[in-house]
Amino acid sequence: MKSPVALLSSALLLAMSSSVFAASSVDLAVKGLITPSACAPSLSSGGIVDHGKISAKDLRLDGWTVLKSHNLQLGITCDAPTLLALKGIDNVGDAHDPRNSYGLGLVSGKKLGSFSLILSNPIADGAAISMIESSDNGLTWRASIPGDMWPASYLASFGDNTTGRWAPTPVQQVLADLMVATIIAPTAGMDLTTEVPINGSATLEVKYL
Repeated sequence: MKSPVALLSSALLLAMSSSVFAASSVDLAVKGLITPSACAPSLSSGGIVDHGKISAKDLRLDGWTVLKSHNLQLGITCDAPTLLALKGIDNVGDAHDPRNSYGLGLVSGKKLGSFSLILSNPIADGAAISMIESSDNGLTWRASIPGDMWPASYLASFGDNTTGRWAPTPVQQVLADLMVATIIAPTAGMDLTTEVPINGSATLEVKYL
């Protein structure tokens, strides 16, 4: 028959080995939610902003050159009222301020410039609605300042503050103005002796909340 001391030692050894085993493993959870609703975004003019040909002599060597802004119309159509947000994805990169704008690529190893997006005048299901934005991936929301750029690192949505805080509202059909503002960086050091394409590209993705 084992003594109480031996039994206690065995129990301690078992507990220690169990603790070591638990510390050597970790759980992985794969989660998500399949929604029956689907939303399709669209842009007028095929989503193309064409600045045409710009003479290199019209670009500033030591300062930024602001090109003419272009206005598009953004539409979103959903199968049913849906909580959603818009996320911008820079397909080219090399923006001078990637948190706020989208890049135009490189020329002679230098960043050519960038473009910014401004959303305004949203109409949801036939009624005016507020533009709202989130800098923390949808945890908190605030009203967008009219006329301010939509930062590339923010989510944009449509909502109200009827509960005392800003939050997205389910929408089924949305129309909004989308202004595209393009600037060219100082051209000193850029080789512009041959034609250089302005090749900005971004994807506007619907994110379901």
